[in-house]
Amino acid sequence: MLNVLIVGASGYAGAEVVNYINRHIFAKIKKIFVSENSLNVGKLFSELHPEYTNIIDLPFEEITHSTIIDENIDAVFLATDHHVSHSFVPFFLSLNCVVFDLSGAYRVKNVDIYSKYYGFSHKYKNILKKSVYGLAEWNEKKISKAQLISVPGCYATCIQLALKPLIEANILYKKYIPVINAVSGVSGAGRKASINNSFCEVSLNPYNIFTHRHTPEIIEHLGIPIIFIPNLGSFARGIIATITCKLKSCLKIEDVYSIYNQFYKEKPLIRIYQKNFPSIKAVVKLPFCDIAFVLQDSYLIIITAEDNLLKGAATQAIQCFNIRFGFSQIESII
Repeated sequence: MLNVLIVGASGYAGAEVVNYINRHIFAKIKKIFVSENSLNVGKLFSELHPEYTNIIDLPFEEITHSTIIDENIDAVFLATDHHVSHSFVPFFLSLNCVVFDLSGAYRVKNVDIYSKYYGFSHKYKNILKKSVYGLAEWNEKKISKAQLISVPGCYATCIQLALKPLIEANILYKKYIPVINAVSGVSGAGRKASINNSFCEVSLNPYNIFTHRHTPEIIEHLGIPIIFIPNLGSFARGIIATITCKLKSCLKIEDVYSIYNQFYKEKPLIRIYQKNFPSIKAVVKLPFCDIAFVLQDSYLIIITAEDNLLKGAATQAIQCFNIRFGFSQIESII
């Protein structure tokens, strides 16, 4: 039985981590934390998230170095802002914990990205060099040995899962940059109230074109340039993306399916559609990334969808946890 701490358990993604670890037969939650001076300190998890009444009644504690319990802790999940994760990762590593960071603080190796896209200067370059990117279907070997796993961003997850088979098969026409149009629900902005994620204000609108912080993350880990157009939709959770790219030669749609089925045939959280298109409805509150295609001449449209709080955050973190400690990848997830 592995002892687990969860920091940032009051947020949407953090609450999902609590839920899935609570269901895990090989893990025990020792404590859940919120930020210093949070109004939720002392409240029960089930008070803030009533759907877990009489299921998870752990109290929220204030996260400080002195509040970490003395018992052996095997793993820590940081469902926190990147500034918080940036400072706490070194501390938990010093305690010999395996750290699963859901923020962007250790996802990108290029340190210049942090000042440009995240608004801070990275102080822990040696730790950054050792962090392992937690794209679970593609980085299993490194995840299984890592001390720090940086869980990919929500947009970055579905976009990379959709494009990587084409890159690995070397069939993308390199002079045509893939164009990605993606729409996310407002939960991607976090739980803190803001006029920008009020349902009375949200319509359907693009934002942060060329400046979204997932753009350099996707480019670094895919190894190709992309054009990324994020949009905010008036729904709670989920992401759907359409990706326009060009193939080197006029392959048949059967060839495309063959490539994806080859790469994902033993990946239970990837679903390849052949008759329907992915949708938000089909992935909400489920841990899958759904992928389908339309091909005309050499132009391929990839449609992909996921729940941004699950495959784009919490269940991918749990999947990495399972890989790291040698469990079935889908333990507690399905």
